[in-house]
Amino acid sequence: MLLHCNASCTTSTFSLISSSLRRQDHPDESQDTVIRRRHNARSISLFTRHNRDLKLNKNPNEPPETSVPPRHDDDRSKLLELSLVTRRTPQFPGSIYAQSASDPDIASSLPSLRKFIGSSDGDEDEGESEREMIAKALEIRRKVTKEIIKESLVRKGRFGITYATNVTDRLGEFVDHVMIEAAALKRLPEYSETRFNIRARSVIEDSNFVPLVRWLKYNEFSYNRIGKIICMSKGNLDSIRVMIEWLKTIHVKGEFIGVAFLRSGDNILQRSREELDEIVEYLESNGVRRDWMGYVVGRCPELLSFSIEEVKTRVDFFLNMGMNQNDFGTMVFDYPKILGFFSFEEMEKKISYLKEFGLSTEDVGKLLAFKPHLMGCSIEERWKPLVKYFYYLGISKEGMKRILVVKPILYCIDLEKTIAPKVRFLQDMGIPNEAIGNMLVKFPSLLTNSLYKKIRPVVIFLLTRAGVSQKNIGKVIAMDPALLGCSIGTKLEPNMRYYVSLGIRIHQLGEMIADFPMLLRYNVDILRPKYSYLRRTMIRPLQDLIEFPRFFSYSLERRIIPRHTLMVENRVNFKLRFMLACTDEEFERRVRDKVERRERFEAGLDSEDSQLLDETISDEDEEKIAFSDSPDE
Repeated sequence: MLLHCNASCTTSTFSLISSSLRRQDHPDESQDTVIRRRHNARSISLFTRHNRDLKLNKNPNEPPETSVPPRHDDDRSKLLELSLVTRRTPQFPGSIYAQSASDPDIASSLPSLRKFIGSSDGDEDEGESEREMIAKALEIRRKVTKEIIKESLVRKGRFGITYATNVTDRLGEFVDHVMIEAAALKRLPEYSETRFNIRARSVIEDSNFVPLVRWLKYNEFSYNRIGKIICMSKGNLDSIRVMIEWLKTIHVKGEFIGVAFLRSGDNILQRSREELDEIVEYLESNGVRRDWMGYVVGRCPELLSFSIEEVKTRVDFFLNMGMNQNDFGTMVFDYPKILGFFSFEEMEKKISYLKEFGLSTEDVGKLLAFKPHLMGCSIEERWKPLVKYFYYLGISKEGMKRILVVKPILYCIDLEKTIAPKVRFLQDMGIPNEAIGNMLVKFPSLLTNSLYKKIRPVVIFLLTRAGVSQKNIGKVIAMDPALLGCSIGTKLEPNMRYYVSLGIRIHQLGEMIADFPMLLRYNVDILRPKYSYLRRTMIRPLQDLIEFPRFFSYSLERRIIPRHTLMVENRVNFKLRFMLACTDEEFERRVRDKVERRERFEAGLDSEDSQLLDETISDEDEEKIAFSDSPDE
């Protein structure tokens, strides 16, 4: 019974196919509306065999096929899609349905593509139409290729559909490569009868595309970089793995492997390993250590695109400025871009501008070795506005040169966001511009300190904890701007507590700081022996220290003890300011004059008031002498 049913079904299907073919051969006898049919696997085999028999039995005298009348562009696009897209829509066995883009072999039941595209409007219109259809055909074929690549990533690579889609969307050039290679395979005998999908899968499998994507993802490459690197290879995917292995031998790590690929130029995969090894060995011979090479190449991959001659020229450019190999190696490690990122013309212009500050070629070489980031700053956008701002603050050319030599990083930071707010803060405290300029020349590091984390907290500490008045705060900062760089917890707070422990009141301490701001910057371990000698050996009251806080700035062994010993031997006594705030010759002269006056007084030759003449010293001279003495830190 079952065999009888199958035979009857086969006979009916065959009759349907035959009647459909007869209607195509005699269009006049068919109805206006032709219902095209699709076939399952069994019916399509019968149709193929029947169609072959018809071709073999065809009369050679029969006139050729007539072309199908021109159709609308939408119909042509639909035909292209039906002809090129080969994904099959699942159907139940024995079903017959209308044609769609999911037909597994739709070309067998469609008119000839050439006849369908052909036009009778003239050769020019026909050529233009063919070009448009070819462009649309390529676009559809490209979409099919992308679907095949995505399918390979999902099935063979076990990637998620989202990741596979993201990678495929960034493989434009590789998709074209697969499409071209798959089309070229049709010339080979073993692929002459195969469909495009099979040839495309063969190309993808032979190129080891899926294992390479898996390996790149394992090496922490994002899908953006994977897509760009694969497109750079131009189909030679094995060169990617070889280059990555070489980058690992010179210690390029992590994400910088991808950076080295993308920024080293399109020809990096075409360069031989011997050329790259030669560049690395030359840099190593000029002070760039082997374990630094990965850091340098990862941050300046442009080096890999240079020839060895250009690399030698760039290295000699810096060595000719007086650098030795050690300075050159550390400079390249600190700022790898200095070696390969800038053109020679740009570097020459920046060096000439630095020389305008009064620096020699050797001085510029030392400056770049110390702070190579200067080469990355723009003259017009960074240096010239800063120079004008310094000139506004009254800083001379020599002062700018000192700032450049002592703190070159100031010529690299942003003027509006970093420098100007700190200067405005100092102006708000009542410090004039000229004094601010002198502060910056004296202590350039002031502008590198954080305004909200360092400068403002120190000012608040001086006003609230150290007893400095609002009137004197500007004077204190102007006299010793280094205070703004001190740590409150480890320097200012311990010193303040030490002075208070000596019996000094807060308001007295504020007056002492206003007179001598460096008082808060000394090490407490240095202060203790001096204070002990003052109170126990010299037997001086605390008031003497309050009146002359500079006492702590003088050396105990080299000045305080020798001069006190000399006074004891000669039985004379001076206030602390007259004892210490002078040179050795001036102090000896004062001692001699004091001894002579005492002897004359004892002999009854002078009055008692004459002994006070030697204690008359101008405040201006005292200030000059005091500042000429270097304090003990």
